[in-house]
Amino acid sequence: QVQLVESGGGLVQAGASLRLSCAASGRTISNYAMGWFRQAPGNEREFVGCISRSGSADYADSVKGRFTISRDNAKNTVYLSINSLIPEDTAVYYCAASPYSSTRYEERWYLYWGQGTQVTVSS
Repeated sequence: QVQLVESGGGLVQAGASLRLSCAASGRTISNYAMGWFRQAPGNEREFVGCISRSGSADYADSVKGRFTISRDNAKNTVYLSINSLIPEDTAVYYCAASPYSSTRYEERWYLYWGQGTQVTVSS
């Protein structure tokens, strides 16, 4: 079992930056590809980005250039850095762990999920 806890969300103004953290416990995340998803009000949860075991990251087209995923296996933590926030980034952000080594884009590949952290961007 892997327990995931997201943090770092909050209310920010458009143009600001945030770094979300996803702290894992139970097992080392070095054995997992890690993903970030988000769910805006009234919308389905959507893929944001993912990072493989080896540290290769990929992103949804809508966030490329503004979002960066990194991992610190020693701290058992994954990060999502967001620059130039826009109101459309308002959502609950979730991290998830996949037992596969490579990047995964669909929810069905992820076995463990955090409870999410709210990001609200005001205009």
